[in-house]
Amino acid sequence: MAIFQVEGGHRLHGSITPQGAKNEALQILCATLLTPERVTVHNIPRILDVLQLIELLARMGVEVEQLAEESYAFRARELDFDYIRSDDYRRRCARLRGSVMLVGPMLARFGTGYLPKPGGDKIGRRRLDTHLIGLQKLGAEFDFDADDEGGLYRIEGKRLRGTYMLLDEASVTGTANLIMAAVLTPGRTTLYNAACEPYIQQLCRMLCRMGARISGIASNLLVIDGVESLGGTDHTLLPDMIEVGSFIGMAAMTQSELTIRNVSYDNLGIIPAQFARMGIRFEQRGDDIYIPEQDHYRIESFLDGSIMTIADAPWPGLTPDLLSIFLVVATQARGSVLIHQKMFESRLFFVDKLIDMGAQIILCDPHRATVIGHDHRIRLRATRMTSPDIRAGVALLIAAMSAEGRSTIQNIEQIDRGYRDIDGRLNALGARITRLDDCL
Repeated sequence: MAIFQVEGGHRLHGSITPQGAKNEALQILCATLLTPERVTVHNIPRILDVLQLIELLARMGVEVEQLAEESYAFRARELDFDYIRSDDYRRRCARLRGSVMLVGPMLARFGTGYLPKPGGDKIGRRRLDTHLIGLQKLGAEFDFDADDEGGLYRIEGKRLRGTYMLLDEASVTGTANLIMAAVLTPGRTTLYNAACEPYIQQLCRMLCRMGARISGIASNLLVIDGVESLGGTDHTLLPDMIEVGSFIGMAAMTQSELTIRNVSYDNLGIIPAQFARMGIRFEQRGDDIYIPEQDHYRIESFLDGSIMTIADAPWPGLTPDLLSIFLVVATQARGSVLIHQKMFESRLFFVDKLIDMGAQIILCDPHRATVIGHDHRIRLRATRMTSPDIRAGVALLIAAMSAEGRSTIQNIEQIDRGYRDIDGRLNALGARITRLDDCL
């Protein structure tokens, strides 16, 4: 197990380019199962979750060719269902939340699929109801008896048929799974209350280039007319909006001057405006974001003078993956803010580490925390802490970079799941982060 030792108090300077979007990559890689033809994907982030999925696809029988550092070609002529029924497949899927999106493509193209309990961050209950109920409405039949102490669910889809469904929640992975199942399902499928994040839009546009018929892209009402087969295509992933937001917050917390390059600004949605409400100044320069060095940033209040609330919401609302970043940035702001995490009941539990560092935070309940900013008058104290999940891990890294003294962060494998070579990239900007084996 590795750790980060972080020497705080160093300002960053220079430019950084975000990696390809992790959440889009997981969807797009699963979609390569929908065709026997070659699909080439560019700007793939070389992070643990994505590399594990690529290795899993290869073991499933997909021909995988690495063309360049961030470009791969995939060809799923046939799948090895003996392997897909194996314990190794189950164990690998259990480590990877995105593995649930393999089921839709398998079901649509091959008429059968296997669903192990997927893994991922331990951030509270993450239901699969949207996936399972939607597939059942398309005509899939589940063998729940196959679940033997964490084994596999067997799903049959020999008689799938398009239908209308109102999703119980705007689940991004659930929407992606149902889209991929519906594009090869006979008849018309209507998805209402569908997620409409840019990554879902990217998936739909790629599938349309492959021959799918999807209308309503970028809305929460998708209409999909099934086709008999799909062809190959080339696809380039968007930059990761979560990395962009992380770097904006990092610049503000460390009082640094930073340029974030090639951010696909039009696909960031409300994210820049929310950082502006935190008082963080920045400029859009073409497709780059420039953050000047700023000693103070003041949180706005509402027009009636009440405390600012920042809450997650389905797109085009604020992505829940950035609330950890907003929370840690608020600890050194001027003013107060209520952070309301609506989707996951365990995602705010990392604030005890920030309180140990001297942050003024009141955890109201599992979903809400009030932060009273120090306005950089009192620096956070260095401490030893553990990364509980990807986003909280980066929030703790940002806190350590702004703190006084040397902090230690354990369980950094969680950070590596979502951020490629984060220590090397930040050290190139002036950070002091050392990766070590944990011998303690």
